[in-house]
Amino acid sequence: MPNVEIYTKPTCGFCHMAKRLLTSKGVSFQEISLADEPGRRDEMIERANGRRTVPQIFVGDTHVGGCDDLMALDRTGGLEALLRS
Repeated sequence: MPNVEIYTKPTCGFCHMAKRLLTSKGVSFQEISLADEPGRRDEMIERANGRRTVPQIFVGDTHVGGCDDLMALDRTGGLEALLRS
């Protein structure tokens, strides 16, 4: 299974929803809290092609996007396929 990373903030409801979905699927992930590590915000923006909102989710080298993107990918079965790659 590829490495999963998610950039978050503690007060972000969308971050909590995305983490809940990943956890419900048994996916372990590395959470990068921008509240704890604000210096990593520029890294996130660069990796996310200019997107500035949280969460930003990465599966391996693939930028999934935010929570809505993750949910849509899951609905179409694309998340399972991505996690198997």
